[in-house]
Amino acid sequence: MKLETKKVMYVGLAFFIITIFWQTYDNIIAKILIDTYGLNQTLSGVVMALDNILALMLLPLFGYLSDKTKTRFGRRTPYIVVGTLVGAMAFMVLALPARAQQERLLQETDAQVFYDQLLEIRDDQNPAVWETYFLEMRAERTASGTEAVAAFQTQVEPFFLPYLYDGNTLRASLSTDDLEMLREGSFRYLNLKAFELTQTNYGSFIAFLGVLFVALIAMSFFRSPAVALMPDVTIKPLRSKANAIINLLGTFGGITAIVVLTVFGLAQLSYVDYTPAFITIGVMMLAILGFFLWKVKENVLVKEREDLEVKLGIVEEDDVEGESKGLSKEKKIALILILASIFLWFFGYNAVTTKLADYAPKVLNIGFTIPLLVAQGAALVAFVPIGIIATKVGRKKTVLVGIVMLTFSFASITFFSGPSPLIYVIFALTGISWATINVNSFPMVVELAKGSDVGKYTGYYYTFSMAAQIFTPVVSGFLMDQFGRTILFPYAAVFAGLSFVTMSFVKHGDAIAVKKSILENFDVDMD
Repeated sequence: MKLETKKVMYVGLAFFIITIFWQTYDNIIAKILIDTYGLNQTLSGVVMALDNILALMLLPLFGYLSDKTKTRFGRRTPYIVVGTLVGAMAFMVLALPARAQQERLLQETDAQVFYDQLLEIRDDQNPAVWETYFLEMRAERTASGTEAVAAFQTQVEPFFLPYLYDGNTLRASLSTDDLEMLREGSFRYLNLKAFELTQTNYGSFIAFLGVLFVALIAMSFFRSPAVALMPDVTIKPLRSKANAIINLLGTFGGITAIVVLTVFGLAQLSYVDYTPAFITIGVMMLAILGFFLWKVKENVLVKEREDLEVKLGIVEEDDVEGESKGLSKEKKIALILILASIFLWFFGYNAVTTKLADYAPKVLNIGFTIPLLVAQGAALVAFVPIGIIATKVGRKKTVLVGIVMLTFSFASITFFSGPSPLIYVIFALTGISWATINVNSFPMVVELAKGSDVGKYTGYYYTFSMAAQIFTPVVSGFLMDQFGRTILFPYAAVFAGLSFVTMSFVKHGDAIAVKKSILENFDVDMD
């Protein structure tokens, strides 16, 4: 029994397509919704939660349908082809309404002027400079009419008046906290201008949402079939190593997307043309699909797996061990606590991943792509030592260490309001801590399952992780609207910390880990 690495890599190209899309989606769609269409953090969070709502409903459906599908191209390939074609084309078309809206924003308003001024003064501690800027914004709003003034008074002035003035007197100097609030108010002013334009032209926004919805449906259409293809063509004893290769390809897909965004200069500035990124990612998806179809003949590979099983005397059992007796009371409590922990740390982590592209340029004054590359690179390097550590000290203790590191990382970012080399160290620690949690938490869930229930327990994992990812963009967005962007990382730290409490009481699911090969340390759930 020897794993055919090339074959698995070709099969894993479908997962590469998935991750290159989602990494791009997560990092630029929220920026477009906020900067170009003027949505607030709450409404942009609602849109960003849509993909997880669809996934929760559609992934099991299309996985089931692909199980029942029989074609000359195989069970999974038709879904991968249709989903990728529609998803890639929709993603490229998505650039059209976004670009048209941004061109209107820059041509019909003075948003670019105020944005450029903000970049010049964002770290200036001279109150007089900020007062001039504030009075210019107020004058522009006054000239725009009563409604514009009212919105300015309720959404922008609360981030200026208490921090710029002592009563009616201009402050003598500005603290770091004062500057954070003034910058927040400035971005809210720009947000108001964009939303004002959106209100006069809903057609562009509706077109953007419509095409986005088609893209999300298409990507949900083939995710489950793509994941199921690997076990279809790989004998059971080699699936752990094969899944490790699939996950590595997914990680490289995410890194590729980040590199593309960096190359096109989309990491930091607000008013940039996203069209090259949309087109490049769409073309890459189609090109990889073409290579996949050239190299992967699903029915042939399935037949080869079946023949090998016969040759080796391997019987692929249904894993049905009679009627399931269910879990004992103690194990049920452990399962509930593990699932609660999963919900809590995803509640914190996904809030950051959803909002980082907006937060990093506007609060930390850095591009969002380099921190992501640092985090993913650190996670990639950490997988093997994490796997080794888990075999020695156990999954639960390893997860708890990961939670502590994640909580510390999120809490630490709270204290930064500008560029610093330490930020990248903290993001590296974030990547390592998330890998530490991910490597061990999913196995703890399925460890509690009997052979016939593994699929069901996998469903529990996805239900709780996706439920968190549905709600947290909205909840975190609402809090950011109320208190400013700087609430994001304290929010994430609190939920990560709460997951430590629930995980501390877990008493089961921590079986002695089997020593793995180096490659098998990458065999983790990569949600």
